[in-house]
Amino acid sequence: MEVSRARAFLAVAEELHFGRAAARLHISQPPLSRMIRALEDELGAVLFERSPRRVALTPVGTALVEPARELVMQSERLVQLARRAQDGEAGRVRLGFAGASVNGVVSALARRLRRERPGLVLDLHGSQLSDPGMERLRAGSLDVVVGRWDFLPDDVDSHVVAREELLIALSDDHPMARAEVVSPSELADEPWVVLPGGSGATLSNRLHLLGMRGRFVPRIVQTAEDSATQLLLVDAGVGIALTFSGVRENIPAHAVVFRPLQPDLGTADVRIAWRAADDNPALAAVIAAGESLYPDLAAADVPGVPDVDMFPNG
Repeated sequence: MEVSRARAFLAVAEELHFGRAAARLHISQPPLSRMIRALEDELGAVLFERSPRRVALTPVGTALVEPARELVMQSERLVQLARRAQDGEAGRVRLGFAGASVNGVVSALARRLRRERPGLVLDLHGSQLSDPGMERLRAGSLDVVVGRWDFLPDDVDSHVVAREELLIALSDDHPMARAEVVSPSELADEPWVVLPGGSGATLSNRLHLLGMRGRFVPRIVQTAEDSATQLLLVDAGVGIALTFSGVRENIPAHAVVFRPLQPDLGTADVRIAWRAADDNPALAAVIAAGESLYPDLAAADVPGVPDVDMFPNG
């Protein structure tokens, strides 16, 4: 049963008068009569008993009233849903994020969307470190990623939502744990616990820069799958790690201390990143929420990646 015929059937069934039903539908009576006859032909059943004085539903017509009403209501709901989706009020957005180190950003974004756009579903995918997360974003299996990258592909747009300091993570019994700051030259002989790298990954790039400044090649002894595991390995004395202030603030560490570098390695931007060509209205709503939560960071004049050719130690 077509929706237009269902509406015509319901108008006649509720009015039990073809003239009044036609007026209600803003059409003349002959087209309405033809629509009802076409519906009866389609169903192979008589829906109304007609006489010069009265119109009445047949048993088959009576049985079809509620299904027809549900069909019309469902059609109206679909129209409303389409309009809401067009306005970014409904839909689904797949958001990837590295892990606990950006939990605060993801949580704030999810709360804002739940409050302002309850019909929008934010599908969260954790353990998406910078490089694999970016690959999944560009491949289309994620719609937006929260992470840290020093370099982004040309087909990806982003908005800065936080700026973080680069820190050295040490076990609390490490000799350098007593120092207030750490210089690159002091790190030349240290074993390193790292995260999986990639061409745009901030930690990989900054560790390379740190080695250049201290004139050493980092001796990597283990690669951890995430920041929490990395801190566990540091706690166990396996090695030291380059990490972010966001990790210090979001991931508990039993016996790990964090020390700043002097000179520092610049700031690390936490970004919401998305495909520039993606015109999904729900995605636009997520981006707008992120920009509303963190409106000033992208324009702030804060140093990012330092000059990799700098050798302050001579």
